[in-house]
Amino acid sequence: MNRFRKKMKDNSGFTLVEIAIVMVIIGLLIGGVLKGQEMIKNAKIKRVVKSSDEIRAAVFTYQDRFGFYPGDDPLATTHLAGAAGVVNGNGNGQIAAAEDEDVFIHLATVGLISGSPTGYATAFPSHPFGGRYYLLYQNRNGKSSNWITYTLVPVDVALAMDTSLDDGVNTSGSIRASAPYTGTAPVTVYVDL
Repeated sequence: MNRFRKKMKDNSGFTLVEIAIVMVIIGLLIGGVLKGQEMIKNAKIKRVVKSSDEIRAAVFTYQDRFGFYPGDDPLATTHLAGAAGVVNGNGNGQIAAAEDEDVFIHLATVGLISGSPTGYATAFPSHPFGGRYYLLYQNRNGKSSNWITYTLVPVDVALAMDTSLDDGVNTSGSIRASAPYTGTAPVTVYVDL
């Protein structure tokens, strides 16, 4: 009998209550991690939206001060005298492909955005989802405008931006995208200046 009890004691495992408690703890941990990831993603979306608001404000402040968009300013070398890397634009109100590289240089030179003007000479700023953003005059689905262009935006993020700030349709409104909000491939998002 003593051998039998010893064998039963060696084969004993967790009780159902112990297993249930462990499962509840694991569930709470997984739920916390998932909720944390969602909060981080929402914070990134808010940072992208905030960056578009900040860029818009900086561009219009520059325009109020000098009469032209940054990058497009035909008197930039006069307005920003002595600053390295400053190039004049053509002053037509459209930030063209040759002028898009100068937008952030002009804004940083006058202190409307943070960062070194020389840093912007080598690369456009990056956004929290790994892509870059820049300003460029383009026609997007029948609307020609100066657009703040965000590259490599996850589809669900693009949809969240468009839904919360506009009409939720990728081909209309003040926020547009390079593709429908389906699938898994990142899209380019255009925010009207």
